Amino acid sequence: MKTIFHLDLDTFFVSVERILNPNLIGKPVIVGANPKYGRGVVAACSYEAREYGIHSAMPIKQAYKLCPNGIYVNGTMGEYSRFSEEVKKILEKYAPVIQQASIDEFYMDFSGTQKIYGSLFTFAKKIQNEIEKELLLPCSIGIGSNKTIAKICSDYAKPKGVTFIFPGMEKAFLAPLPVEVIPGVGRVMLESLNSKGFFKIEDIAKVSEEYFSLAYGKAGTSLWNKANGMGSTNFNINHERLSISKERTYGKDEVNKEKIEDTLFNLVGKVCQILRDKNWEAATISIKLRYSDFVTITRAKTIKATNDDKTIYETASKLFNNAYSRRVAVRLIGIHLTNFSEFNTQENLFDTESKVRKNMLKAVTSIRDKFGFGSIKFGNSGAQK
Repeated sequence: MKTIFHLDLDTFFVSVERILNPNLIGKPVIVGANPKYGRGVVAACSYEAREYGIHSAMPIKQAYKLCPNGIYVNGTMGEYSRFSEEVKKILEKYAPVIQQASIDEFYMDFSGTQKIYGSLFTFAKKIQNEIEKELLLPCSIGIGSNKTIAKICSDYAKPKGVTFIFPGMEKAFLAPLPVEVIPGVGRVMLESLNSKGFFKIEDIAKVSEEYFSLAYGKAGTSLWNKANGMGSTNFNINHERLSISKERTYGKDEVNKEKIEDTLFNLVGKVCQILRDKNWEAATISIKLRYSDFVTITRAKTIKATNDDKTIYETASKLFNNAYSRRVAVRLIGIHLTNFSEFNTQENLFDTESKVRKNMLKAVTSIRDKFGFGSIKFGNSGAQK
């Protein structure tokens, strides 16, 4: 039987912002878009902000109405990546297998390690305490026989909770919980389930798998399995993050093409910074363009893997120019990177220009990690074309 941990950093973005600025401790903090522009969403919020009814993915304008006296911060992605890597370094000391599911959550396979670590519940508390002592970051840990159970458990006793469900107790644990705690149940699925009388997980478990398969297809089969305590135990350690993306929703729909390209240039810089922080390269570059009438276009191209702003921007710019074919104002522009590989440190001894460029990017990354993304810029988009 597998023993899988899911570690979730509690209000991670807010926790990092409070480390950088202790004056934020104990106050309602909202990380996300600037409420002055009225667009964008909440990326994260403190528990104090949640008392006002604010939650992640809420429109920033609505959050501001609920809590006008909250502290709104844009976020410091370079710092988030740095702290995430430090957490991973601690986990790598103990876990035989790790899969990073996102910047603030990790799956770990501790199957067969009881003889090494003893009580895994006690050991989880040790990991939790070490992360808080060394990095000042609170976290919650769920332990179960598969990823689904472990993830639900990590959210069960937040913040700073540890929940361990012994094998065979999965269905009993899940039964009284609301169906929305099941990973993958979003707003649309929740409304559909509630309309059919499914409010608790036990309501799903009591019905046949065939019913959900007919009603929702493969998603229904997956839902039924999760409701019955089943889930994946596979670890994807080679492609642990599926994508890196950044988007900008304009406060006022934009008609100036050069300004849109400048926005794209800045977004490329941010995603490339994340790539270099993780020592990755990306081969597939995609752009998303949304017009004011909500018509959305995506374009993608696969190139030789790189983490160089210049190369990625040139590709993204061409994709944008090919997609920008309507005389309609733009609401949103975004960049999306996939198809990752580890950064290749080998250099052509005779390629002096490439070596200089890599050293420059390394220096830029170091400065941004220390002083923030805005501390250094390459110039403007025109200089990079």
